[in-house]
Amino acid sequence: MKAVLISGAVALVAALLGTPMFIRFLVKRGYGQFIRDDGPTSHHTKRGTPTMGGAIILGAVLVAYLAAHLATLQLPTMSALLVLFLMTGLGIIGFVDDFMKISKQRSLGLRSKQKLAGQIAVGVVFAVLALNFRNDQFRTPASPFISLVRDTHINLAFAGTIGGVLLFVIWANIIIAGTSNGVNLTDGLDGLAAGVSTMVLGAYVLIGIWTSNQNCQTNPGIKCYEVRDSLDLAVVAVAGMGACFGFLWWNASPAKIFMGDTGSLGLGGLIAGLAICTRTELLVVVLAGLFVLEVVSVMAQVASFKLTGRRILRMAPLHHHFELVGWNEITVVIRFWIIAGLFAALGLGIFYAEWVVGSS
Repeated sequence: MKAVLISGAVALVAALLGTPMFIRFLVKRGYGQFIRDDGPTSHHTKRGTPTMGGAIILGAVLVAYLAAHLATLQLPTMSALLVLFLMTGLGIIGFVDDFMKISKQRSLGLRSKQKLAGQIAVGVVFAVLALNFRNDQFRTPASPFISLVRDTHINLAFAGTIGGVLLFVIWANIIIAGTSNGVNLTDGLDGLAAGVSTMVLGAYVLIGIWTSNQNCQTNPGIKCYEVRDSLDLAVVAVAGMGACFGFLWWNASPAKIFMGDTGSLGLGGLIAGLAICTRTELLVVVLAGLFVLEVVSVMAQVASFKLTGRRILRMAPLHHHFELVGWNEITVVIRFWIIAGLFAALGLGIFYAEWVVGSS
């Protein structure tokens, strides 16, 4: 628990103090955000606002995790390192995309196929490695079984065959693509993605601590959890939560800096990695329900236009629709935060209810 507290505090302070220094650096370099002309007209005033702030979030997470282990003299675990690898890898892809946009001063960065290829490459490496590195109890960072609150009976990597491993890799990449693109689509209003990410990561802090206290390796029982390195995953999650909190101070309306794809893809990877390694792969659909709504809104908009020639929303993603309906940006953000909080609470309720019912 000491490592959890240190990690959260260091990440919060690092992001809170590091962000304004990064803002000054970006302003000096002239690295400002390009704003779409087809978006809400109220966003045109944001043109030139420093972006790539996600670099501070990811940096704060890495610094906080290292500081927590140096302070407690504990060795890093493979589960946590793989989640950090996934976060950093996707963050680098986002950084390249952001840099191309601001250097060319247009909305075209990496092509969609290039970005997708990068996400898949990082996801494949993560998934393959996560099924290796067995500990003394022969547990790997990830499980080949599809999970909800814990592993189900559906084994993707059946009998360790190549075809089975491939199915798990595909499944892991679906989760990674879904969460990273969900955060990316949500990052369109001041403080929206950072606030929602804070709530989702806060939920994973609680899940990590709970599964650590009820872990089969240290506290065997009927309903114990098979999650490997669960407390260290909580250290990672709290670092992400603290970093988002600190960044939100500067990202809240009116934003002094945007996280950009660097932050949105990186945070999406962080959440996906935590979902896979804590064996809550399907539960993340509820915990990160706001991100899911944003993705579904885009899919529905595209499908409707292609099938009927009509748009069901004034503009996608969903938060832009409510702006064009007449809601003030701050109103949209706060109400979406409330919805995100309800989703996170519902997810935690499902998680805890499964344990209570199974233990009674």
